[in-house]
Amino acid sequence: MLMTATQGEKATRFRTLHQRDGVFLIPNPWDGGSACVLERLGFEALATSSSASANTLARTDGNITRDEAIAHCRLVASSTNLPVSGDLENGFDREPEGVAETVRMAGEAGLVGCSIEDSTHDSSNPLFDFNLATERITAAVEAARSFPFPFMLTARAEVFTSGNGNLDEAIRRLQVYERAGADVLFAPGLPTLDAVREVCAAVRKPVNFMVTLRGKSFSVSELGAAGVKRISFASSLYRAAMSGLLKAAHEIQKDGTFQYLDEIPTGKEWSSYLRGEN
Repeated sequence: MLMTATQGEKATRFRTLHQRDGVFLIPNPWDGGSACVLERLGFEALATSSSASANTLARTDGNITRDEAIAHCRLVASSTNLPVSGDLENGFDREPEGVAETVRMAGEAGLVGCSIEDSTHDSSNPLFDFNLATERITAAVEAARSFPFPFMLTARAEVFTSGNGNLDEAIRRLQVYERAGADVLFAPGLPTLDAVREVCAAVRKPVNFMVTLRGKSFSVSELGAAGVKRISFASSLYRAAMSGLLKAAHEIQKDGTFQYLDEIPTGKEWSSYLRGEN
């Protein structure tokens, strides 16, 4: 695919998506090929998934290094003309200075945005202390503002995925992250549409909702009506693709047949599709 858009142009388009009316979708590719496919399908922006990127290295979420995460982000961002935001977990550092360096590396890798979460990845103390969590987001915002283009910093409150699931605490954290300058706010795992509405009503900045959990993922129209600006998909598209792999492999092993070939493009057709020829 011919690459023409500069990082600044991508960044401007990304910011505009957050400013216009209505909700927009930001699916999560796991490599350059999937990024190209999603662009061909007409999506307007992409985001990496920490879980999907770890899975491509045969690891589970939270088990890749900062350098590996940045390399993966660079690969995806360089494969598409779409703006790409990176899932950079908790910034791969406890201290605000380390988080700021991660954000700077993200911009240098071609990203036009990234998310930083307040999870420690320590089950005995799952969330960073409120004050430290705020300092980390403040440092991340300062790093984001150092670029010569708009860089969208998403602050994640992991109260429902790592903490005690208290909605008031999630809102309290999101509100202070908003005051610290975060451009987008995100509390993964909100359990109900009422909770989504409360979060959206409690802040002024755009809110991201993540579609990934059975029974806790709602329609685009429902989320838009609740006040959500952006809908991401975590590793769900990667898992959907791998489900196709498992289905085909099981057919080969169990039945000794290859009927899955009748359901997929040929290699030539697929290459033509990636080149934009059909």
